[in-house]
Amino acid sequence: MAKAKVKEEKDPSLSLGSIWKEICRKQKVLMIMMIVLALMSVILLIFALTTLRPQSTVVIVGYGDVYGEIAGISGGYRRDSWLNMLAFPALAIIYGFVHNILVMRIYRKCGKDAAMVLVIATMLMILGTVVIMLRLLGEW
Repeated sequence: MAKAKVKEEKDPSLSLGSIWKEICRKQKVLMIMMIVLALMSVILLIFALTTLRPQSTVVIVGYGDVYGEIAGISGGYRRDSWLNMLAFPALAIIYGFVHNILVMRIYRKCGKDAAMVLVIATMLMILGTVVIMLRLLGEW
């Protein structure tokens, strides 16, 4: 007896390409917001890569009033290896790539409004990341 091979086909409505095409056709505002989100993350990535300072053995990698009080350091700045600053380029990639994929999945499951909330929240997180970087660099 020969076994019949059952070929499992993917539902084309769940692929990222089809979701993106639907967003482009039906939700122009969401599409524009997703593109702006990607551009903001590229700008954050460039900014983070240009401010890495690998020539320095120790850079300021964090700030916190609680840490400063515990460690007895004035101002609460925490110094460590410049490799810890690689978290910022990683965040830029996560914000730009992973969050846009999440937006498409949320759009498919929950609709436009929930997807817009995630896009706006991610944009605010990117702005917060830039502010944190500027404070750590001492430029703001």
